[in-house]
Amino acid sequence: MEPDPEKSLRVALVSLGCSKNLIDSERMLAMLAEGGCVVGAPMDEADVIVINTCGFVEAARAESMDVLAEALEYKRRGSAKRVVVAGCVVNRDGTSLYEQAEGIDAIVGVNNRSEILAAVTGNARFTRCDDISENFKSQISNFKSDTDGLKSQISNFKFKFKIHSDAGRFRLTPRHTAYLRISEGCSQKCTFCTIPSIRGPFRSKSPDLILDEARELIADGAIELNIIAQDTTGYGRDLPGGWNLARLLRQLDSLDGARWIRLMYAYPRRFDDELIDTIAECERLIPYVDIPLQHISDGVLKRMGRQTTRSEIETLLDKMRSRIARIAIRTTFIVGFPGESDGEFAELLDFVEKFRFDAMGAFEYSPEGGTPAAMLDGAVSDEVKARRAERLMLAQQKIVFDANAAKAAAGERVQVLIDATDGEGRCVGRTFAQAPEIDGVCYLAEPGPIGSIVSAKIVGFDNYDLIAGMIDN
Repeated sequence: MEPDPEKSLRVALVSLGCSKNLIDSERMLAMLAEGGCVVGAPMDEADVIVINTCGFVEAARAESMDVLAEALEYKRRGSAKRVVVAGCVVNRDGTSLYEQAEGIDAIVGVNNRSEILAAVTGNARFTRCDDISENFKSQISNFKSDTDGLKSQISNFKFKFKIHSDAGRFRLTPRHTAYLRISEGCSQKCTFCTIPSIRGPFRSKSPDLILDEARELIADGAIELNIIAQDTTGYGRDLPGGWNLARLLRQLDSLDGARWIRLMYAYPRRFDDELIDTIAECERLIPYVDIPLQHISDGVLKRMGRQTTRSEIETLLDKMRSRIARIAIRTTFIVGFPGESDGEFAELLDFVEKFRFDAMGAFEYSPEGGTPAAMLDGAVSDEVKARRAERLMLAQQKIVFDANAAKAAAGERVQVLIDATDGEGRCVGRTFAQAPEIDGVCYLAEPGPIGSIVSAKIVGFDNYDLIAGMIDN
């Protein structure tokens, strides 16, 4: 049964995965609202259900397929008339999705989100997608490893990908905080990653487009801008005029209205002295860096295709800590990568214990079909991967708990951005060292306006979270 074109369609959109996906969801919601749809309906009350899927790793795809099965059940019962699948799983699986899950009405790839209204209203069954999975597989079919490591890599993309404007979004974040995407795709050659095959090669947005989007977000109430991309430190290398991330950040720092500008997804290879100085000198660019390192052992880094070494990483981290006052560094690591020996894991564990990151995530390696890493020998058992991830996170837990205890004992003074109130009447906020969604939070007993930044003193902690009292406000 097709939706009734004479009435406004109620649309439920489920956004899965990362903040880049969230921006795509926000833009699609805006296009649907502009097209006359009523957006924000719960799944059990919607005429049309849209799932913006994540296809980064198998666990994410499984979650996407579970949500899709739930949506199709609502359609089977008759409450929903149409189910649309968007996002990364579409780019990965293409039209085979119709066979994988019977009842899908339309699919929309990440590069064709502008066609979401046609997909939702029923004007198109098959919405064109960037189905490059077979092309991607053919590019790496001749992959071989040799004694020197990984020489055959994913390269020479032959597909045309767009640069999207993210202006005019129906934002799903609190009004005072927003994500600002500065580039699309990725051209790094990490052997474990499917992102280049899904979102295409790296391409920077123009500085004018980014600055216009930033001004729009600020005008809409955002005082925190979280800079994101697949590879933020690669910004500008494909643009004329000598643009790079440091120059862009200085332009953003000059905008009135933003209070905190936060740098996420910084690839270490292009994190240079100019960028370090920019973070140290800018007023609104807070001293927080999310820099996924993935490992520290040279052998594992080489097999991962990370194009960096332990020595280079340590030099970079030492520079950041010595030259950027109060810097908070977050990172992520992968354990159980093919061939990771007990010694290489011990090296990683020792590094984490000695460097003492402010925040860290540990993930078990997931072999992804079609990637060079999936063809490597030396698979690590699931039991060993789980044990290594637990040991790494327990080490990090002690580091964070000790740091939080020291902050409370010293009565450290902080600025807190208030995000919400909880069920106990407390304000829930974040210091500059706490990124939204991925880090801990800071609880304040006193009420304060949501979206404001207040002065506070840390008086305690609850595991990863801080407890503070307001001062001088």
